[in-house]
Amino acid sequence: MQRLFYQITGSGRPLLIVHGLFGSSDNWRAVTKALSEKRQIIAVDLRNHGRSFHHQDQHYPQMAEDIERVVDELGIEEIDLLGHSIGGKVVMQFARQHAHRVRQMVVVDIAPRQYPDKHSWIFKSLLSLNLDQYQQRSQLDAALASDIKDAAVRQFLLMNVEKNEEGSLRWRINLQALFCNYAALLSSVEPEQALDVKSCFIAGGRSDYISEADRQLIRQCFPDSEFTVIDEAGHWVHAEAPKAFCQVVEQFLDD
Repeated sequence: MQRLFYQITGSGRPLLIVHGLFGSSDNWRAVTKALSEKRQIIAVDLRNHGRSFHHQDQHYPQMAEDIERVVDELGIEEIDLLGHSIGGKVVMQFARQHAHRVRQMVVVDIAPRQYPDKHSWIFKSLLSLNLDQYQQRSQLDAALASDIKDAAVRQFLLMNVEKNEEGSLRWRINLQALFCNYAALLSSVEPEQALDVKSCFIAGGRSDYISEADRQLIRQCFPDSEFTVIDEAGHWVHAEAPKAFCQVVEQFLDD
């Protein structure tokens, strides 16, 4: 049975962190360091991401089971969960399948509904690159600049490029599988009935991922929910406003 790669920091009550699309546990190092002062942090790489295994299939029930195997392996009966974007949907799906094992849940800038396609153009830009033609990430960055204008987004995406043993560039993520399963990643994870899981939903004030209608849906799915908006952040709340983000998470988990 294949298992997810994960990194553990600190000690105490465990909090498992799940990254978003194109991300990895490495993207959470600053947050992990801050939060691990009071608790044990388990930061995972989802399948087809980071240092985890590659697989042709990727949908939310599978990913929730991947998380359950980590929790089982570590001998944890009840877990706190934090997930960003599709990682937030993984967390909600885990609660849907294993609510009795979730103590508290933090979901960052995502609702349980189906979302429209926002990333196919990024996939196509990345897949159009022939990595054999490049020697450095800086060359890839320049090649992507005409399609992906935001330098910070390009830098984030190119964290998924590494060098193999021969020194050639390669994708660390399973880019083709992610693209083929992208429709599944957009799908809803709404539970069939309301779940009594204590939850905190954090939104970026400059993000459009959670609307007022989404708040109503979230309250229906997870009645024991609270909402926080971090005004100065966009979709990558934890990266754009890490201090404010950690304060919200700490206050919620400590209550």
